[in-house]
Amino acid sequence: MKVSRSCYYQWLKRPKTKREEENEELIDQLKILFKQGRGVYGTRRLKNRFAEQGITVSRRRIGRLMIQAGLWCKTKKKFKVTTDSKHSKPIAPNLLERQFTVSQADRYYVGDITYIHTQEGWLYLAVVIDLFSRKIVGWSMDDRMKAKLVNDALLMAIWKRKPQAGLIWHTDRGSQYASDSHRAILKEHHVTQSMSRKGNCWDNAVSESFFHTLKTELIHQHQFKKRSEAKQAIFEYIEVFYNRERIHSANGYLSPIEYENQQKAV
Repeated sequence: MKVSRSCYYQWLKRPKTKREEENEELIDQLKILFKQGRGVYGTRRLKNRFAEQGITVSRRRIGRLMIQAGLWCKTKKKFKVTTDSKHSKPIAPNLLERQFTVSQADRYYVGDITYIHTQEGWLYLAVVIDLFSRKIVGWSMDDRMKAKLVNDALLMAIWKRKPQAGLIWHTDRGSQYASDSHRAILKEHHVTQSMSRKGNCWDNAVSESFFHTLKTELIHQHQFKKRSEAKQAIFEYIEVFYNRERIHSANGYLSPIEYENQQKAV
């Protein structure tokens, strides 16, 4: 389309429309919200953040403004399963049965192990998640994937939360969770063990989802030289961002700690 130079300059000098002024204001706020969310929030969560400030804006409009502002969510990568279930240790029945929505804190915990690559070698992370709020209540990191890794994570959760007897603890069938030392901890603290069915990752979907989120939002965005660097970044992600700030759809778009505090006030 041919446009004369005079018409082009006249168009540049024209007063901005009300819509254009609104878009500029929204983009300014959008950049702030996007940065607060560490570049991981899509249109659904950003719409919720706008609503918290009394601003009604559609997801479609947010998407257009994100493109205009050059804001792109961090991309996802595939998750690799590391479970070693080829052992002769006792296997617990699946007591959870994919009932991931619970009404009370410290009644159902789920956990799993994942790996993080560093130039120094592999770093392994074990977590304990309270299904009530999706809060990470226990975690442990080590350069070896032994029973101590999961034992330390669970003991942290028990020490911090002090759950009552009868807590259901659900994991996969990995040898670490079936070990004698782990089952001794469960017996000592009156915790009931539950395990996923063989080869069925959906039985532990909440743990899988957390690791997918962790790797998408943190791990795949960095190249760690040392394990100590990865440990510091993961600690900060879990304790500062994920538990305290990152909004979760299962919590009505509240962070785990915000959700727990809200429920206590009811």
